[in-house]
Amino acid sequence: MLQQLLKRTAARRAAAYGTGYEHLRYPRRLPVPANESALPCSGMAYAAKRGFDVLISAVLLVILLPLMLLLALLIRMESPGPALFVQARGGRGGRPFRLVKFRTMCREAAHDASAPQALPGDPRITRLGRMMRRTSLDELPQLLNVLRGDMSLIGPRPHALAHDAFYRDKVRGYTHRLRMKPGITGWAQVHSLRGPTETPDVMQARADHDNHYIDHWSPVLDAKILMRTVGVVIAAVNAH
Repeated sequence: MLQQLLKRTAARRAAAYGTGYEHLRYPRRLPVPANESALPCSGMAYAAKRGFDVLISAVLLVILLPLMLLLALLIRMESPGPALFVQARGGRGGRPFRLVKFRTMCREAAHDASAPQALPGDPRITRLGRMMRRTSLDELPQLLNVLRGDMSLIGPRPHALAHDAFYRDKVRGYTHRLRMKPGITGWAQVHSLRGPTETPDVMQARADHDNHYIDHWSPVLDAKILMRTVGVVIAAVNAH
């Protein structure tokens, strides 16, 4: 039964995205143009952004620990497999890192090396997983990534390595978005550009918004994105 559902999902995915990246080889590090590799913020500005990330992520982890433990327990009770899902994603400068999320799919789907994006009504997603995706609770473990320095609270969303390799030559400015650490939320996400990228145009719009954020970064912009993220999460815009 599950295998039939997965096959139907693969067919829908192929119709939406094509079949170009399922068996694509990707490099250990995605190259970033030399003239685009410098941090858009440096010195005291970078230290302030990092300090804010550490402070807020540490406080949130302490406050949300009981909820996170409860979610982990419910995930284990609902379906076999680990509570956490760990996947290699592209970080700043194209360096891979291990992103941590709560598992929202069945165990078999979570190990699909082609990293297919979730679609509306995706049968791979568990009942609890659907709720966590709709409320973005599945992203909470990424606070650990922020604390470790792999990510920032605000920045371009990190994509699976297979997606990075697929889009780097198809989307204008795609690798330029790797100039800054990836974030839990970002300028693209508060402009309804979250969820699956069903067409190259959607990925182009996401990359354009990511690069706009990097080129215009400021503490004020970060604060604005954080406040707008609350509304986006409540409205569950494009959450699948």
